[in-house]
Amino acid sequence: MIGSTIGLSNTHSKVTNGGVEAPGLSARQFNISPAMGYFVVNHFALGLGADYTFNTVTEPGQDKTTDSDLLFGPFARLYIPAGSNVALFFVGNFGFGNSKDEQIIGEIKQSISTNIFAVGAGPGLTVYANQGFGIETILKYNFARSKFDTENAGVKTNTTTRTNQFVLSLGMQFYFGGIRRVQN
Repeated sequence: MIGSTIGLSNTHSKVTNGGVEAPGLSARQFNISPAMGYFVVNHFALGLGADYTFNTVTEPGQDKTTDSDLLFGPFARLYIPAGSNVALFFVGNFGFGNSKDEQIIGEIKQSISTNIFAVGAGPGLTVYANQGFGIETILKYNFARSKFDTENAGVKTNTTTRTNQFVLSLGMQFYFGGIRRVQN
């Protein structure tokens, strides 16, 4: 099997304080997650995948932060046929990689490189076409831990960040053996 999921988001907020409305944060995110796998036994696939995410957050006063993450790692999927062209599946994955952040506050620019470990798990649903294509949706919980050291004006700081996230994504897979391999 080979395929990918893609996600886009765009967020704008407004802040009201004492009856006065002001612009809040503005954020954009793009995510693409290609993956390749092989059914080692009926209904069970193992493979490798990548996750690339690019975020931009703009704060009032034109402060801007960009963040790009690139992770690689293994995944496993267990399929449960639920009809002639539908299957439920459970997916688990690990990711290892790095992140580059650039923060601009006023005239000051700071760049940070970070090591990341991530794990995710959740259910999904695939609807198959006759030619081996599947359209899928996944609801997944992701946990990530990133760690970096930085030095600014002679002061060294060690920072660890833990992130908890729920993601709903859409994607497409191509099953080289056709859907017959998943259903048997």
